[in-house]
Amino acid sequence: MALTVGFDLDMTLLDTRPGIKATYDALAAETGTWIDSELAVGRLGPPLLHELANWFPAERLDEIADRYRTMYREHALAATLVLPGARESVAAVRARGGRVAVITGKYEPNARLHLEHSGLEADVLVGDLWAETKGDALREHGAGIYVGDHLGDIVGARAAGAVAVAVATGPYTAEELRAAGADAVLDDLTAFPAWLADALE
Repeated sequence: MALTVGFDLDMTLLDTRPGIKATYDALAAETGTWIDSELAVGRLGPPLLHELANWFPAERLDEIADRYRTMYREHALAATLVLPGARESVAAVRARGGRVAVITGKYEPNARLHLEHSGLEADVLVGDLWAETKGDALREHGAGIYVGDHLGDIVGARAAGAVAVAVATGPYTAEELRAAGADAVLDDLTAFPAWLADALE
C-alpha cells in the first residue's frame, strides 16, 4: 500500500494562534461577551464548540460558531505562520511517493483556506474531527502515520492503528506526549524528515 501520512493542522503544520486570538477578540467586541483569548489559544485542539461553551450559553453556540467561522476568514489567515519544518515534512512524504492527509478539528472550509493561503498542498483534507473520530478518517484514507501536537491526536492515531508521532509545538511538553503513549516525540517538524527516513528503512 502506498505511504499516506496524516498531519494535524493547528500547532502541527501551522501556528494559528495569532489569527485565532484576533478572531476571538473581534467576536468578543461584536457580541459584548468577555473571552479570554490568551487562555483559548493556549488550549487549541478540541472542536470550536467546546471552547465557545466556556463563554456563551448553550442555546447560542451554533449561532456564535457560525459567526466566528465567518469572522475567521477576515482575521485569521494573514496572521497565521507556517511552523518550522512543515514544508520540508510535506516534501519528505511526497519524495517517497506518499500522500499527505490533513486531518483536523478545524472547520473544513477554513482549513482549506489556510492550506491555500500558506501554499501547503494536501492530497486529502478532512475537518471537524477530534480524537477517536480522527481515527475514522485516518483508516478511511489508509494513513499509517499520524503527526499531531495534542493528546487527542495520539488518541486518533491509536484508534486507527497508526503510528502516533507527536510534536511538542502545541500545549503539551515532550514528556507529557510521551507519557500519553506517542510512538515518537519530536521537538518540532524540523526533525520529521529524518525520522521518516529512519522509520521507512
